[in-house]
Amino acid sequence: MLNKGVTLRGLEVFEALAEHGSVARASEITGLSQPAVSQQIRNLQTALGTDLIDHSKRPMQLTAAGRTYLVRARDVLSQLRLAESELTVMDLTHLTQLSMGIIDDFDNDLTPRLVTKLAESMTQCRFRLVTAPSHEITDAIRDGDLHLAITAVAPQAAEGMTEYPLAQDPFILVTPSGRLPASGDITQILHDLPMLRYGQEQLIGRQIETELIRANLDVPQRFEIGSNPSLMAMVSRGIGWAITTPLGYLRAARFHDQVDAHPLPFSPFSRQISLLASGDWADTVPRDVAQTMRGLIQAHMVTPAIERFPWLEGEFKILGSDT
Repeated sequence: MLNKGVTLRGLEVFEALAEHGSVARASEITGLSQPAVSQQIRNLQTALGTDLIDHSKRPMQLTAAGRTYLVRARDVLSQLRLAESELTVMDLTHLTQLSMGIIDDFDNDLTPRLVTKLAESMTQCRFRLVTAPSHEITDAIRDGDLHLAITAVAPQAAEGMTEYPLAQDPFILVTPSGRLPASGDITQILHDLPMLRYGQEQLIGRQIETELIRANLDVPQRFEIGSNPSLMAMVSRGIGWAITTPLGYLRAARFHDQVDAHPLPFSPFSRQISLLASGDWADTVPRDVAQTMRGLIQAHMVTPAIERFPWLEGEFKILGSDT
């Protein structure tokens, strides 16, 4: 049994306070008054018999015990949210047709889960699914070939479409396993091995190139790889290093024993994954699909990634006001 005083509300307040470091912000997110937020934290700390928050720091910071407990608390909350989303029956019985595109980053796990759930309620619908890189998915919905699209989005707003943010996917450095120098200077690898780039026709490739220029990194052009699995395979063979994201890393599970992941050795940046709905689809269907997808990403991508790489906490995360 849980200790008396450990409540679901207390865990939610702790999560909000840990993420934002502010009682006022946690109050806004949870809908509780500031005194109630403080009381929830006191009750939780009393029940656990340890301090979770270091109140001497501004913004507030977690203690070592707090950081450890947050990982497990988030796991519990994500599982509960996923269970709640799976119990929510999307009413798609009124649809007669639906064309949907999903980036290939989700091919291994999430796309089958989402499509299975959609199919359960589409009793009279002609359904078409397309999986492809982000730039192809974005072009397809812009051209009117798709009703909904789950894709990485460009910084500029998509005209004529409604956007539902799903997740922030930060960029990370991946290197062949065991190649970190004894000095711990990760930048040495950048000089010892060539960079493996994504294809420049891809949105991810163009975004990385922009950030390399911003960081004043002049990296020779040698390899340009259009396939994420191929790129990760080349890293695993020691051919070079690459910049990817947690979604790209998780997709290449078979190479995890041969590839190490690190924070970027220069200013961090990220991409945003969103659901886009064409103009005549701004109703409950895209909102329901977006919320279901958030639950799946949290449970099957964000939580496992942060457990493996705690330094991703706060960077690889779910987006959206109704999360």
